[in-house]
Amino acid sequence: MNMLTSQELTNLLRERGYKVTPQRLAVYEALADETWHPNAEMLFNKLQPKFPAMSFATVYKTVEILHDINVIQILNTGEDSFRYDADVSEHYHLRCLKCGAVDDALMDEGVKLQLTQDVEKQSGYTISRRQFYFFGLCPKCSTMH
Repeated sequence: MNMLTSQELTNLLRERGYKVTPQRLAVYEALADETWHPNAEMLFNKLQPKFPAMSFATVYKTVEILHDINVIQILNTGEDSFRYDADVSEHYHLRCLKCGAVDDALMDEGVKLQLTQDVEKQSGYTISRRQFYFFGLCPKCSTMH
């Protein structure tokens, strides 16, 4: 996973005409820090102690900006709110239907290629991007089942 340094993010924000603020850098760092795939509320709750004056709207606007400059992905895992991921490489996600955890799913390159070719052949589309979501119970919830 190739995360940007604060300086790289600063340069990118400026290049695209966005103001650089400590809150914007902190939102990105919170996303780049772990593979926790938070929603805006989770991000807000994590950053609130450090930035008590930061509003929920600031977090939400920041993830929109970070997505606009292509440094985060917006994930739609079938919940009421989107999740965010600082890993912008093509990879897939799993969501636990019980606890709501969202994790990365590793998929063999050959399987992705075969599936893409099958879909292209069947549909006539030329595929340029793929997103996969898998749903089930995480190991923790499976053992409690």
